[in-house]
Amino acid sequence: MPFIPAVASPSLGHQTVHPIERRLKAAVSQGFKLIELVEDDITFYTREFIGETNNDNMIEGARRIKGICDTLGIKPCILQPFWFYEGLEDREEHAKRIKKLKLWMKLAKHLDIQLVQIPTNWLSQGTTGNMDVIVKDLVEMAEIGLAEQPPISFAYEGVAWGTHIDTWEGTLEVVKKVNRPNFGLCLDTYHIVARAWGDPTKPGCKGENGDQRLKESINRLVQELDVSKVFYVQLCDAELLDAPLVEGHPFHNPEQLPRMAWSRNARLFAWEEEHGGCLPLDALTEALFGTLKFDGLTTMETFSRFLFDQSPETPEKFAKRAWKSWERTMEKIGGYS
Repeated sequence: MPFIPAVASPSLGHQTVHPIERRLKAAVSQGFKLIELVEDDITFYTREFIGETNNDNMIEGARRIKGICDTLGIKPCILQPFWFYEGLEDREEHAKRIKKLKLWMKLAKHLDIQLVQIPTNWLSQGTTGNMDVIVKDLVEMAEIGLAEQPPISFAYEGVAWGTHIDTWEGTLEVVKKVNRPNFGLCLDTYHIVARAWGDPTKPGCKGENGDQRLKESINRLVQELDVSKVFYVQLCDAELLDAPLVEGHPFHNPEQLPRMAWSRNARLFAWEEEHGGCLPLDALTEALFGTLKFDGLTTMETFSRFLFDQSPETPEKFAKRAWKSWERTMEKIGGYS
């Protein structure tokens, strides 16, 4: 399989400034053929152009977004994030998530998407770290996806602030236990490096023994990872902060753990040193693309406070940065062979 670049649709949290059609056009203008959509893309579009965000309207919203994509010549390839799912202690809430999952199966079908991303749960309460419960929940999810025609697959991402699972190692353990052909991994360079190496509460954003911790994590990756279970890779970096992200810092949010606040405000595309990128990505990307020979779906992702700039040129600026990041990635990968 050749390398396949995609770009994430830059919607942020529960607020958007730039209409999805403008963002799609920006991605197409730079040469992207694939787009990673987030749930908010459908929600905001439905609310603006159709009305109440009930199931039928959301399905219609997804259908219309697919029509826009078809007209522009770009294909939705991933729907994300299906969050706050596994390990819920309230099983009535779990049942509600299953109903939502079945809606997502319909959204994915209308978008012609076969891959849904699942971030590890980061709810601060109401979840269990019991592996049997987590695995059972995710097996149920995988079976629902397998029943679809064509089947829907799920990519499990270990977010760096997850409540019970916050590493790629933890997600790999779960994937092995779920043991379904449509349940694999999303490996995100921000989450991996920010967890093993980074600490935004420290000067220089580097945790204690960060270099050694990252080296050991990458060694485990090479030794333990079955690359066929990697469904896609997200490439991203983060800004070097001027001061530790503690109380008083402009990014500090008492409702967000530091790595989450860092991520939400100051993520970058990979290899954006000119924008202050600080995460050491080289060894990890060499392991993934060089040693392990991953050659599948790869997306360029960012979150940024600057996405709220209301200038109509903002989506195109970020799309240009994403493509430049992709070109630099190709140069890096060429050096690994």
